[in-house]
Amino acid sequence: MDETMKQFQQGLIEVETEAEHLLLARHQLVENDKVRNGNREALTALRKRARTTKTSVPTPFESMMKDMGGPGSRPLVKEVCATCGNHDSNEQTWMMFPGTDLFARIPFHAAHTVLETDQTRLDHEIKSLQSYVKEKSFIISEKGALADKISPGVLRSLVTLTDKPKYSKLSGTSCLGYAFIGC
Repeated sequence: MDETMKQFQQGLIEVETEAEHLLLARHQLVENDKVRNGNREALTALRKRARTTKTSVPTPFESMMKDMGGPGSRPLVKEVCATCGNHDSNEQTWMMFPGTDLFARIPFHAAHTVLETDQTRLDHEIKSLQSYVKEKSFIISEKGALADKISPGVLRSLVTLTDKPKYSKLSGTSCLGYAFIGC
């Protein structure tokens, strides 16, 4: 094989490998976003059940100042959960754990704490995946020397290549080519 063909083939292999890593990262990004949206919906449902919003629960300082007029035996700082508020935090609620098909009945406070912890973890993972996608996109665009050797139309057709034959809607017959060949 000619030396230029070997270099060309090696360049194609590198770009294809980087593109596969990019597509896997984007797929994981979509999956994490679905889970994050589900967590957000569950947290909203728990807040509705406790009749609180993110801003309706007083801060520990506000709770302390309100209770200052009472007997001196009370603690100086009263811990108030931002989600539970005055809701009974020991009340049992059903929860399906992430990644399983297992339902468990756990305390209300534990349920929203698990969801909030998972939400912050997902936010961090999504941000790191977004930076990874940007990095891989930049690497692929830097290897843009392929555009000089292969036309953008052919390169686009290689990316969308599938083994399934297309069916022509007009004639009802299948085309003989692959997805990148027009009918």
